[in-house]
Amino acid sequence: MDSESTVPTCYRHSAVECRVRCVRCDRSVCPDCMREAAVGHQCPDCAREGARPVRRARTLVGGRVSTTPVVTYALIGLNLLAYLGELVRPGIVDRFALVGARLAGPDGGWYVYRDPFPEGFRAEGVVTGEWERMLTGPFLHLPPAEGVFGLLHIAMNMAALWQLGRAVEPMLGRIRHAVLYLLSALGGSVLVLLLDNPGQATVGASGAVFGLAAAYYVLARRIGADMRPVNRFMGLLLLWLVVSAGMTSWQGHLGGLLAGGAVAAAYAHAPRDGRRTAVQAGACVGLLLLLAAASAIKVSVLTGGGIPQ
Repeated sequence: MDSESTVPTCYRHSAVECRVRCVRCDRSVCPDCMREAAVGHQCPDCAREGARPVRRARTLVGGRVSTTPVVTYALIGLNLLAYLGELVRPGIVDRFALVGARLAGPDGGWYVYRDPFPEGFRAEGVVTGEWERMLTGPFLHLPPAEGVFGLLHIAMNMAALWQLGRAVEPMLGRIRHAVLYLLSALGGSVLVLLLDNPGQATVGASGAVFGLAAAYYVLARRIGADMRPVNRFMGLLLLWLVVSAGMTSWQGHLGGLLAGGAVAAAYAHAPRDGRRTAVQAGACVGLLLLLAAASAIKVSVLTGGGIPQ
């Protein structure tokens, strides 16, 4: 004798027979409960679950997780692009290198800055309002046959940026990583302006790279990593800062190191609640204002508006 098959009923309306099932939970749903999906239909519960916003994973300091260090690649690309520009038009270095104050003479040479300056001379540098040099200088490098390092200058900096950037950016997130890099570069430029010969042209990403190194150290301590290899790395870096002081801009290195360490500390130790982003942003803005004030005071001294040291 044939048995009569049972017709399924809606899981929400037991009196309503139906032959459609939810594509996610496989429960039967009636026409009133069916919700259109990309393929088939869903029940109301699954439709609500699918519409619920998914909380994105965050890094240690609150940034969005990114497995590809896009900012690091972009910074390397910008440095290389600027270097190609230098090779095609060498005058780019003269115009955009970090220079505090100097005089361009009618013979094409550069002279010590003084105000007022003789007729036929032209002032150059940050003192004339060329503040962009503070950030463009760190994206320029020595030409291949110039200075102690030549082509090694950009090669060493880009190799260090490649290694450190791929370690630091995933721990910070893209935006925080970019801000730290730029503030480190600016910190290096400001210390050069404050302590170095104002007429000396300075170029190179070393200050920003030292800032990334400081961030690497701070973040490694924050996550409880094995500090022995990190300490060895930092020891070698500080040794290089001292040994190379006569050949490189130690002021730029130290300024980048201090700025990068300060930003990383603000990132890593900000309260882990709704205030975290505001505290981190406030610390970065505070550092930016401090660097701007120090630069403005130095320019005032160079132009005779302040008290000479």
